[in-house]
Amino acid sequence: MLTTEDFDFDLPEELIAQTPLADRSSSKLLVLDKETGEMKDTHFTSILDELNHGDALVMNDTRVLPARLHGVKPETGGHLEVLLLKNNEGDNWETLIKPAKRAKTGTIIHFGDGRLKAEVKEELEHGGRIVEFTYNGIFLEVLESLGEMPLPPYIKETLEDKERYQTVYAKENGSAAAPTAGLHFTPELLDQIKEKGVELVFLTLHVGLGTFRPVSVDNIEEHKMHAEFYNLSQEAADKLNKVRGNGGRIVAVGTTSIRTLETIGTKFDGELKADSGWTDIFIAPGYTFKVVEAFSTNFHLPKSTLVMLVSAFAGRENVLGAYEHAVQEKYRFFSFGDAMFVK
Repeated sequence: MLTTEDFDFDLPEELIAQTPLADRSSSKLLVLDKETGEMKDTHFTSILDELNHGDALVMNDTRVLPARLHGVKPETGGHLEVLLLKNNEGDNWETLIKPAKRAKTGTIIHFGDGRLKAEVKEELEHGGRIVEFTYNGIFLEVLESLGEMPLPPYIKETLEDKERYQTVYAKENGSAAAPTAGLHFTPELLDQIKEKGVELVFLTLHVGLGTFRPVSVDNIEEHKMHAEFYNLSQEAADKLNKVRGNGGRIVAVGTTSIRTLETIGTKFDGELKADSGWTDIFIAPGYTFKVVEAFSTNFHLPKSTLVMLVSAFAGRENVLGAYEHAVQEKYRFFSFGDAMFVK
């Protein structure tokens, strides 16, 4: 039995990247061979050397909503922070409110001089609340003007440019967090990858805040993942099947792309079909990969489900060895940090 402690490692706080690099693609890249455990230190643009003509590079085109809102209770002037998690239907949203004890059912909250209003409809556990918004105009436009990017809790610096927490190919609104493995790509690098004969394929998985939720059980088999919405179009499925049929590899960008592809592969006995729905797939050592043959990813938190996922693919000892090496070589960790390519 593997426990959460089996995925722990020492991480000096100064290695947690607080701001993005000026040039997205100038980050470092650690290449890890899962068969041999061999490692190579290089730069992210060298991902070109790791991709072969005929491969497919699969990216998550979700776009992060400026989902953190600062509001006040009009009757008391008390401040509340509201984080949008999931749009249920119409103007009803599942949210996290801080401090939750001030947000009882029936509470009214005003944002931006009342341009946006919310009423708490239902109380959930862990500070969760279902709220209903009222506003004039288009909700996403109101949100763009009033909301902040919901940066992960370990980033203390203010982000000057909102777009730096979006991938250059972000398109489908709906995430509470960025698929950060994609932050390293520039339009120029994507063009070079395409010129090499690599098929660029996009899917969507809207990242929920459960991504940052720590594993609270000792036995990892008891961990329950949060559900996230995914979509793979018919066009994308056709491209991937063509690549597979011609002997090319499916190379995923980030754990969100991996989870989407493996959800569909699990559902259809290893085949890829157009599909959408909610996934709570938990990939940990012992899992057999059905679709993904290589991937790029960032460096993740100790004891997180993401370290477990990478370990499922490359072996726990290889991954912890790579992380130890990354700490020694002062790689930058987490959302705005450096990257790994695992093959």
